[in-house]
Amino acid sequence: MSWDWEKLKEQQQGRSGSGLPQLDELTSKLKSVKLPGGPVLVIILLLVLLGTSTVYTVGVDEVGVVQRFGKYVRTTQPGLNFKLPVGIEKVTKVKVRRVYKEEFGFSTTRETDSKRFSSSTNEDANVAMMLTGDLNVVLAPWIVQYRIKDPYDYLFKVKDVRRLLTDMSEAAMILVVGDRSVNEVISKREEIAVEAKNILQKELDNAESGLSIVTIEMKKTNVPEPVQASFNEVNQAVQEKEKLIYQAKEEYNKAIPAARGEADRTIKTAEGYAIDRINRAKGDASRFTALCNEYEKAKDVTRRRLYLEMVSGIFPKIGEKYVVDSDLNNVLPFLNIGKNAGASK
Repeated sequence: MSWDWEKLKEQQQGRSGSGLPQLDELTSKLKSVKLPGGPVLVIILLLVLLGTSTVYTVGVDEVGVVQRFGKYVRTTQPGLNFKLPVGIEKVTKVKVRRVYKEEFGFSTTRETDSKRFSSSTNEDANVAMMLTGDLNVVLAPWIVQYRIKDPYDYLFKVKDVRRLLTDMSEAAMILVVGDRSVNEVISKREEIAVEAKNILQKELDNAESGLSIVTIEMKKTNVPEPVQASFNEVNQAVQEKEKLIYQAKEEYNKAIPAARGEADRTIKTAEGYAIDRINRAKGDASRFTALCNEYEKAKDVTRRRLYLEMVSGIFPKIGEKYVVDSDLNNVLPFLNIGKNAGASK
């Protein structure tokens, strides 16, 4: 496509020569324009402007904070509300039912404010890196979920509520982690989260921030990566030590009760034997005393009774006895007779 350079130059010169319209010319043109209806249209426009600036709607999850010339006057509830025109009263809508979230030590994907909480920054690692009570360094990321419970305090009592929340959250977590060992920080995350929540809520209430902590959630806690291998070796050694101690206690719990039981059994047996011997001795002494008294009363009768009792007790134990004549030379018939007698039985 060929360009007509001479015609283009003439058009540019014509535009530069005409110049911009002067202010007087614009004013005169505006005066010459006549609006249909005249002042009535202006009044209608003013009424529409006033109507739109005096009526506003508050959502179901928020409240409206009304200021008159900058001073707080009231809080409006969800629904259709009215206020004085713009320039006199101003409405700030605060979402009191929404749960907000702040992340420390890591970050989920979001568009704004990712510098402070991005997991790829050194500042974020410093936030999650804390010193435990046993002088070990631990990485303890966490999440704080909160909502606005007092819109007045939230808007007017603290200049930067979010900065206050983040600073107080870090201080509370450092305080709780600093009172525990590294193993407690790793294994007792729920307990640490509850204690940190209580401390944080108390500090926010003292500052009149208007925030209410919903929950604090501890993420996976670990030691820094450069010392993780050494930390794992130490844990293995501690676990091996605890295992050996447990085995020794198990053997101890088996041997000691068995020995104590055997000792108690021996003692009880000895005590029973002693009681039996004492009772037997007392019984024999009482029996002898009774016999002695009877013997003093009737010596012949008692002596004969004692002899007969002794013989009646001994003879059954002796078995069969054969009394033969000394002149008898052959005892076989007697033995056969005894054998036949035993066989017939």
